[in-house]
Amino acid sequence: MSDTVTLWRPVGPEELKLIRKSGMRAFPERLPEQPIFYPVTTEDYAAKIARDWNVPASGSGFVTRFEVRSDFLNRYHVQSAGGRAHQEYWIPADDLAAFNEAIVGPIEVVAEFLAEGPANP
Repeated sequence: MSDTVTLWRPVGPEELKLIRKSGMRAFPERLPEQPIFYPVTTEDYAAKIARDWNVPASGSGFVTRFEVRSDFLNRYHVQSAGGRAHQEYWIPADDLAAFNEAIVGPIEVVAEFLAEGPANP
């Protein structure tokens, strides 16, 4: 069994600024209306969200990839958000600081989507 699990997270430009401010080591605290943090299990699903949700909402969307310690992630179950291709973890906002501590290595931007089309960062 691997010591880490690779996860992805689609983010908009404002969230990416905050991730960069952390040195690419942590996701920002959730807003009061965001009680759950949703990292996803596949790059394809993250790209779909970044392209279909983040771009229309903010003009750009980004896919981040990162590793999380398995021993931490084992506390949570994978949730299905509409099918086998749409799986994610539901991390309560109160657990986000511990989640960030369980990230191994940097958070990487692996794809960028702009209003005019995809581009690689």
